[in-house]
Amino acid sequence: MSEKIYKAMKNTGALNIVLGVVTLVAGITSGILLIISGANLLKKKNGVLL
Repeated sequence: MSEKIYKAMKNTGALNIVLGVVTLVAGITSGILLIISGANLLKKKNGVLL
């Protein structure tokens, strides 16, 4: 009985680590894309007339 619980907890822990890594990579990627798009906006700021 305790082996089943141990395996379930092990699988849950592994899934949490995988989801954490995926979330971290997605956050870093979106941050980099936001910085790049912001830099492009700043570069083209002089051409915009409001």
